[in-house]
Amino acid sequence: MAGPLAGIRVLDLSRVLAGPWCTQILADLGAEVIKIERPGSGDDTRQWGPPWLKDKNGNETSEAAYYLSTNRGKHSLTVDISEPEGCALIHELAEISDIFIENFKTGGLSKKGLGYEQIKQTKEDIIYCSITGFGQDGPLANNAGYDYLIQAMGGLMSITGVADGEPGAGPQRVGVAVGDLTTGMYAVIAIQAALHHRNMTGQGQHIDMALLDSQVSWLINQASNYFVSGDCPGRSGAQHPNLTPYQPFKTKDGYVIIAIGNDGQFQRFCKEADSDELANDDRYKSNPKRNANRASLIPTMEKIILTRSSQQWIESLQKVAVPCGPINSIEEVFNDPQVQHRGMKIALDHPLSGRVSGVANPIKFSETPIEYKKAPPMLGEDTNNVLHEILGKSDSEIQELVKKKII
Repeated sequence: MAGPLAGIRVLDLSRVLAGPWCTQILADLGAEVIKIERPGSGDDTRQWGPPWLKDKNGNETSEAAYYLSTNRGKHSLTVDISEPEGCALIHELAEISDIFIENFKTGGLSKKGLGYEQIKQTKEDIIYCSITGFGQDGPLANNAGYDYLIQAMGGLMSITGVADGEPGAGPQRVGVAVGDLTTGMYAVIAIQAALHHRNMTGQGQHIDMALLDSQVSWLINQASNYFVSGDCPGRSGAQHPNLTPYQPFKTKDGYVIIAIGNDGQFQRFCKEADSDELANDDRYKSNPKRNANRASLIPTMEKIILTRSSQQWIESLQKVAVPCGPINSIEEVFNDPQVQHRGMKIALDHPLSGRVSGVANPIKFSETPIEYKKAPPMLGEDTNNVLHEILGKSDSEIQELVKKKII
């Protein structure tokens, strides 16, 4: 069965992460995605290794794992957009596309005749999505934006890491590029909303997505804490600023997360931990009181948690509906029975390796299930097919483009 976006064609001029993450999601949802890449080198992340994909004989290829993580389901077409004939090909493709996605520096594509207003002349109802570090306007609009920088400027690193005054204090980045990833997901939401608007009115539009905006939006409750209290939140290490106890604890043989979100859960924890003195202590009977008396509660709990193994705590607390779980490595994640049951690891046929693994899309539809039909493409592997089948180019026309190094 076709995905929910079957029949939608996406022209993808993005590279690295935020844009390709957006277009991979659209491909997972059934859209046809044509990825435009620079001849000879392609998407920057093709070179972002090691690690490299291994071929069927165990030898390293030139396909970086980073590139493979965000480009399944797409068709790779190499076009030199620095040349007028290359730009003309992009206009031909835009004319028969629904969505145009790019993440060049602000104004970069307009200089090539591929900006929104210029593409709109070719396809009046195009949905054109620009993804940049800082947006299409404002004092930083012309600056390049990278995820690490955005995590810092957007406030995330000010609340991530060990608290000031403690050993190991200082800002830390999140282990994946969340500024890029969330911008890509917000872009998918915006594109689908724009598609609905176009279906209702016949109008296309320009979507302006900025990594900084997306990162700021992710401050959610921490921003609200600041707005309400006037106090600027800081780093709190592994502890939660609004909930106690809600953090990792060392066990007899490792660590567990105990995430108590209400007073009932705390009472059940105390009973399971044979700690009636904590349950009856007025200092800990409500979450606001536990927050206020965190300094005395947590050391007491740490001593209790040390008396049992991680698995003992997980089994006993889960039985009484107290949220508790392990801190898994990535290897342990994909060995987890729940993760396996939910099908979160997939494998697709690949011309070099035979099969290439990837992380599944988490969306589960009842009527239009996601189908994974195509591994991340080799550079330019679909150039001839796209030009033949979609644009109707003849063999001689294609050969002439090759001769001129346009494709």
